[in-house]
Amino acid sequence: IIACFSKKMYYYPTMKKAILITLLLSACTLAQAQNYKLHPLYIFSFTRYIQWPEAYTQGDFEIVVLGDSPIIDELNKMAQVKKAGDRAIKVSKISSPSEIKKCNMLFVPTGKSAQLADVLAKVGSQSIIVITEDAGLAAKGSDINFILREGKLAFEMNQAAVGKKNLKISNELTRLAI
Repeated sequence: IIACFSKKMYYYPTMKKAILITLLLSACTLAQAQNYKLHPLYIFSFTRYIQWPEAYTQGDFEIVVLGDSPIIDELNKMAQVKKAGDRAIKVSKISSPSEIKKCNMLFVPTGKSAQLADVLAKVGSQSIIVITEDAGLAAKGSDINFILREGKLAFEMNQAAVGKKNLKISNELTRLAI
């Protein structure tokens, strides 16, 4: 059977390529999904090291995600078992920057990075932590930006951007940032 299978594969090189491409895409998708399992752990840790003004400490701790992203499912899993202090964590999705409302954190996935300028304009000086995940976005105004460094998830922090939002960031978090 193996010899027969090998002969068929030999005669169908396009089939070989299709299988190889499928395997590579599956591996890339799996790697992406695995990365998103770490993001919520970081985001939850951020809640411990950032102090919001009184107006942002009432009700649920709100994390808003711009657009569709696999992180939504992972954040919802986290929200089922964790709390931000004594506050329940609520995760919601918006479709465009015009829908941004008062929340604690706003996650802008890679697919929406081109809208960062609109996001920052809408957020303005509100005490909302804007979290992104594309190289160079911290320099463009994102508060916290996830990056891969030596194959590991890490984050950059734009202290100037955070400083404009009336937020207090602990020295521990600042030291952990790149």
